[in-house]
Amino acid sequence: MSTKTLNQEQRRAGRVRRRLQKVNSGRPRLSVFRSSKNIYAQVIDDLTGATLAAASTLEKELKGKIKTGADVAAAVEVGKLIAARAKEKGVGKVVFDRGPYIYHGRVKALADSAREGGLEF
Repeated sequence: MSTKTLNQEQRRAGRVRRRLQKVNSGRPRLSVFRSSKNIYAQVIDDLTGATLAAASTLEKELKGKIKTGADVAAAVEVGKLIAARAKEKGVGKVVFDRGPYIYHGRVKALADSAREGGLEF
């Protein structure tokens, strides 16, 4: 990957994060990272800098359910799992941080399944 592409992604992610800080109002942030083979999600409390809950397609409990970590079905499972773990920690409302990715495909599927799991954003 060229440095120009990396810088563009960093700028785009920073732009999204700055916009989220304006509407945040103290809620934790549901951050998504999408690679070519897996998808990851974290609920982060930006005030303390702590990760409250995390889920990814690399976990053993998801390995048996999914065929690959790089499709919409895997993103749906990760969304359900992150919602359940966040609810266990007492988190009900979050702001969705899509990072440098467009709200489409795997990112949208993860967000929709997290909403179905009980998270509000």
